[in-house]
Amino acid sequence: MNTFEDRKKSFEKKFAHDEELQFKVSARRNKYIGEWASSILGFSEDKKKDYIEEVIKADFAEAGDEDVIRKLKEDLKNHNVSEEEIRKKMGELNEKAKSDFN
Repeated sequence: MNTFEDRKKSFEKKFAHDEELQFKVSARRNKYIGEWASSILGFSEDKKKDYIEEVIKADFAEAGDEDVIRKLKEDLKNHNVSEEEIRKKMGELNEKAKSDFN
């Protein structure tokens, strides 16, 4: 019975670690996508920092990435940036964020 409990605890620790890592990767990706969007929007350094925080906070509205995509799509609508471009850039920046933690 001890072996089973040890395995269970090990899986629980791994799950918690994986969830924490995914949270960190998503936050880093959102930082990068916020930097990308703020450069398109032509923000100053001060406004850029505030905007990045807005993008990171937007991710807490609902599970998944749709809340961030909606925000970016709305903010970039007058800059000819399509939802497809946003999704592609998010994918690229997600890979960059993952590599930051490897």
